[in-house]
Amino acid sequence: MSFIKYRLKEVAADFGVTPKDIAEIISKYGEKPKSNTQILTDQELNVVFEYMTQNNQISSLEQVFEAKPAAKSPAPKQEKAAPVSQNAQAETKSQAQSSNNNTNKPKKEAEPERKRERRVVDTSAVQVNSARFDDRVDSLISERAQNFQGGKQRIGNKNRQQNRQQGKFKGNKARNEEQEKMRRLQMEVARKAPLTVHIPEEITVGELASRMKKTAGEVIKLLMKNGIMAAINQTIDFDTAEYVATEMGCKVEKEVTVTIEERIIDDHEDTAEELQPRGPVVVVMGHVDHGKTSTLDAIRKTSVTSGEAGGITQHIGAYTVNVNGSIVTFLDTPGHAAFTSMRARGAMCTDIAVLVVAADDGIMPQTVESINHAKAAKVPIIVAINKMDKPTANPDRIMQQLTEYDLIPEEWGGDTIIVPISAKTGMGLDNLLEMITLTAEVQELKANPNRRAKGTVIEARLDKTRGPIATLLVQNGTLKQGDIVIAGTSVGHIRVMTNDKGRTVKTAGPSTPVEVTGLAEVPSPGDEFNAVTDERMARALVEERRQAEKDAAANAMSKVTLDNLFAKMQEGEMKELPLIVKADVQGSAEALKASLEKISNEEVRVRVIHTGVGAINESDILLASTAGAIIVGFNVRPDAAAQASGQRAKVDMRFYRVIYDAIDEIESAMKGMLAPKFEEVVIGHAEVRVTYKVSAIGTIAGCMVKDGKVARDAQVRVLRDNIVIHEGEVGSLQRFKDAAKEVTSGYECGMSILKFNDIKEGDVFECFQMQEIKR
Repeated sequence: MSFIKYRLKEVAADFGVTPKDIAEIISKYGEKPKSNTQILTDQELNVVFEYMTQNNQISSLEQVFEAKPAAKSPAPKQEKAAPVSQNAQAETKSQAQSSNNNTNKPKKEAEPERKRERRVVDTSAVQVNSARFDDRVDSLISERAQNFQGGKQRIGNKNRQQNRQQGKFKGNKARNEEQEKMRRLQMEVARKAPLTVHIPEEITVGELASRMKKTAGEVIKLLMKNGIMAAINQTIDFDTAEYVATEMGCKVEKEVTVTIEERIIDDHEDTAEELQPRGPVVVVMGHVDHGKTSTLDAIRKTSVTSGEAGGITQHIGAYTVNVNGSIVTFLDTPGHAAFTSMRARGAMCTDIAVLVVAADDGIMPQTVESINHAKAAKVPIIVAINKMDKPTANPDRIMQQLTEYDLIPEEWGGDTIIVPISAKTGMGLDNLLEMITLTAEVQELKANPNRRAKGTVIEARLDKTRGPIATLLVQNGTLKQGDIVIAGTSVGHIRVMTNDKGRTVKTAGPSTPVEVTGLAEVPSPGDEFNAVTDERMARALVEERRQAEKDAAANAMSKVTLDNLFAKMQEGEMKELPLIVKADVQGSAEALKASLEKISNEEVRVRVIHTGVGAINESDILLASTAGAIIVGFNVRPDAAAQASGQRAKVDMRFYRVIYDAIDEIESAMKGMLAPKFEEVVIGHAEVRVTYKVSAIGTIAGCMVKDGKVARDAQVRVLRDNIVIHEGEVGSLQRFKDAAKEVTSGYECGMSILKFNDIKEGDVFECFQMQEIKR
């Protein structure tokens, strides 16, 4: 590899100085060159460049290349250079006029012009940071000079080398100061305009660092400072991520994930201008056979009671009644105890509750339940005391009973409206309707009919000829024929709408019940329904809901084994152990079944759901997996397919050759299922004689054991004047300088209480243990 060689006179010519000047510069730091034609080394060139840069400050580096070295002239001629420059403009004009005979004249004028420009620059009083030219100067230095690391160093001695190092240090210091100023400026700009980071509910450390434009190490370091040990792929919650981002100067915005349900279901709040008055929805509630349906029948002036089985309403019926020009919707709920959930649904989607109480029967269990449902739904209650036509009617007793449930009649200074009626004779029905309309007026019920419909599924059934049929109560918006409706896990187009009078309608506004067909499957009563515009997304939402239900059911269906039987049964009030018994002969299977079922008691019930003869097969595994049962095999084994299937389904299989072993093992498991009973046993008392403060431990009490013993693993109460001021665990127990497991009566010991230091002389430590009572 060849390098360009520079002679001394060439370098002097480039800098516009004499070779003698260059030689003197080199001689200051090293050996003086012997001649003007001597080739300079890289080190000598570096010395010259450094010296010329430090001692010849100019406005721009380009002047070094633009200005050629001027010939050396006598001093008197330099003094005449200024007048020449004064006539430069005139001479320039003459150059333009006569270009043939003035060839030598520009040369004579150009040299003083360069001299004059160089003389005008006065850098004696100007402080220029030469470090900013370092990079540009480095680009002019040969690669060999920049990469020089060894070889013969003939220039300079130790002191001169130190001077040179100090010069470089000054340049680096200035450069560092400039970089520091730039960094501070960038930080100031970043502080004024912080980075906005969108953070979801959960985010990994690495993703958070990426969004903040930071390194993962910085984020992990900040987390560790706050006691959180998290790796780069570990997930942290929103609160933690928000704290980290705020500490690092970022502005945090919570990232909202828009679900399919949020995209297709219109849930915006209606404005006051959009709302219009609507009719009230009234639920009729009460005990069975107190006259709810008869009262509603009297209001509708039709008879539906004769078509009911046993006098019990079979489903929630929805009816509309015109009361003085305003439409009132009634929901009739069954009063039987088996229809608790149906009464709860009826109360949650209504505006007013009418509680029907028989005057000759009084408050009954379902009456109380209805009161609680209405209170939970926060709807006003109007009490209708029915059967006032009977001679045994006693309305005063009814009102007295109502006060026990915070329903104070208006006559007694309360706010509960009491209306005596008779569904048989029609007495008081007009007054009841008037009270309903007055209560509705006070509530100022309003809805927006000019939006997509939403409401509640009142009832649903599967008709053999018409398919799934649902009764819908529109609560807001308007339901139209042909709308796409999603209700729970069912979706479909509304094909036919029928009102409570049996007439086909095209639209249904707020507070209107209609019976619809067109849904793909039967929805669940109580489901909320919404009219949507995108059928494809509606079906996708239904699939999501179905999958969520499956996941919930799978999580609820946990596999039971004899090992975890007690823990599983503790999770619910119903304690039941389902078993599948397989034996080699039918007699053994029946005997084992009878023996196992005899183990049942009032707290745990064994239920043999299947018995069979022969090897355990895949059907047994499937049944056990579905029912969460344990398979008991007596002198039988599973076949290969059943063994593999059982391992996949995690079904517990137990095998026995002696029938008593099976009974004993299951009986032991069931004993574990019984709720354990514990009792407190006081084992001793110790009196505090003196206390010591130890910085690493806390307060140490010097005690004398008064009776019994104190144990290291015991629980302890701190008594002060026989008043319990703390209850906890023994922190440490020592006898002299040795740790002790227990100290008996009459001996001294040192004790500390875990997380408690407010110990005073005269306190008494009461040690006790909890012991389980075997059944």
